[in-house]
Amino acid sequence: MYKLRNSFLIGILMSMILAGCQEQVEHTAAAIHAKDSVAMMTSYGVNTLISDSGVIKYRIVTERWEVNTNRNPSRWIFNKGLLLEQFDEKFHINSYIQCDTAYYFDQQRVWKLYGRVRILTKDGLRFSSEQLTWDENRHEISSNVFSKLITPERTLQGTHFWSDEKMTRYFVSNSKGSFEKGDFGGNDSGATPAPGDSTAAPIRQQATPVRATTIPIMH
Repeated sequence: MYKLRNSFLIGILMSMILAGCQEQVEHTAAAIHAKDSVAMMTSYGVNTLISDSGVIKYRIVTERWEVNTNRNPSRWIFNKGLLLEQFDEKFHINSYIQCDTAYYFDQQRVWKLYGRVRILTKDGLRFSSEQLTWDENRHEISSNVFSKLITPERTLQGTHFWSDEKMTRYFVSNSKGSFEKGDFGGNDSGATPAPGDSTAAPIRQQATPVRATTIPIMH
């Protein structure tokens, strides 16, 4: 993902005083938004491949990406949808994260995902909800709304979800369904990949390769 280094002064605040005579028509313009609303960068139609150590491993797709360091707290805004994909060595998608709206608070290192949140992990675990919080400092994922978790062996759903950021250890309260003991072991090597689901897989689009050092949401 792009590495943001320097801040730019984007907004210029202007004021106009209109003095008119008796027959002059006054022309008014829409109010200028406060500095808090001025974005440092706004990109449209982003579809980018990202390499790690010279190997393409990720793709980011979003219709609109706004970086706003003037807001408090500073944030990245994806209000037209966000799709993050991870590839294996054969360039097959082995995991993805998808949602309608996303916010990344870069100083706090916290993601907030909203609307049709869908996750597929490399171990074949599928997650769906309408809201998800990803705290990179605590290395944990959580949701306080109805969520559904599907492994190759079991299905579980409930109103509160917590997991480590790799989704190998998870907890669902007010749940329905059951898991085998091995599902909570946190052993990546013992997980069985889920079969491919063409209806759930995100659409792959043409992308432009770039090089970057980190992707905040996928590890």
